[in-house]
Amino acid sequence: MIRLLTMGLLCFISTNAMSHGMSTEDQARILNAGYFEYMHLGATHMLSGYDHLLFLFGVMFFLTRFRDILKFITAFTVGHSITLVFATLWGITANYYLIDAVIALTVCYKAFDNLDGFKKYFQMSSPNLTWMVFIFGLIHGFGLSTRLQQLPLGDHGLVLKILSFNVGVEVGQIIALCVMLIILLAWRKTASFQRFSKAANVALMLAGGLLLLMQLHGYQHTAYSDDFPLNQDDHHHTHENMQRESSPLANYPKKFDLNQSRFPEIVPEQQKEQQETEPEKHSHDGEHYHSH
Repeated sequence: MIRLLTMGLLCFISTNAMSHGMSTEDQARILNAGYFEYMHLGATHMLSGYDHLLFLFGVMFFLTRFRDILKFITAFTVGHSITLVFATLWGITANYYLIDAVIALTVCYKAFDNLDGFKKYFQMSSPNLTWMVFIFGLIHGFGLSTRLQQLPLGDHGLVLKILSFNVGVEVGQIIALCVMLIILLAWRKTASFQRFSKAANVALMLAGGLLLLMQLHGYQHTAYSDDFPLNQDDHHHTHENMQRESSPLANYPKKFDLNQSRFPEIVPEQQKEQQETEPEKHSHDGEHYHSH
């Protein structure tokens, strides 16, 4: 069972790992977008944010009382809202691969906590979960901010754009939590929950570890690009393609340039043919020209 759960999570993450972020389409669509588009983008980003969803799933896994669910989700929401709003507003950013790597560690932490790892391996009780969820919320919010700052936000209505994106994130989070809660409530009523709850959290920890490795690999590519086996020409062209694809206007239709300098041989040849076929004009009185 552990193998099946792990394989399922790893396949999901590996096929979606590169899709988590602001795509070229997102950048182009947001150029003249209104606040509703920012809300929609925030919701879809949260619903496609496998690292955020995995952490929330770990937090929700053993919670049965609505009061506890509300308490921890509120702590997480307050935490990520603080860093999302203020980091974006003040332009505080970092390499998003590193931030996502730390977020992956939060997934591993929660899975380790669910497995009662602190008591088993360190003979100590787990740190206060409310404070840990709040602190991890700050980290997740900073990750959301680094992604939001990839967009051409501009200065006009910046605060409302950030708040609209944050509202969308909360809407996406509520949708995801409702789905998780339905699944967990249904699963807890079966005998397999106690039997496979450990396997599920082991798979969750392995998924967090895979995310960590993938994000560190991405960071190496961006921070130490010269250390990878690309010759200078290929490396230069690769970065040119990346810059071209990352441009918000990359998919816009391009107009043909019909400047004569691009056709240096055609125009003179046409002029030459016209001169050869055009009859010579002459005048008998010096004023009126005609041809035969």
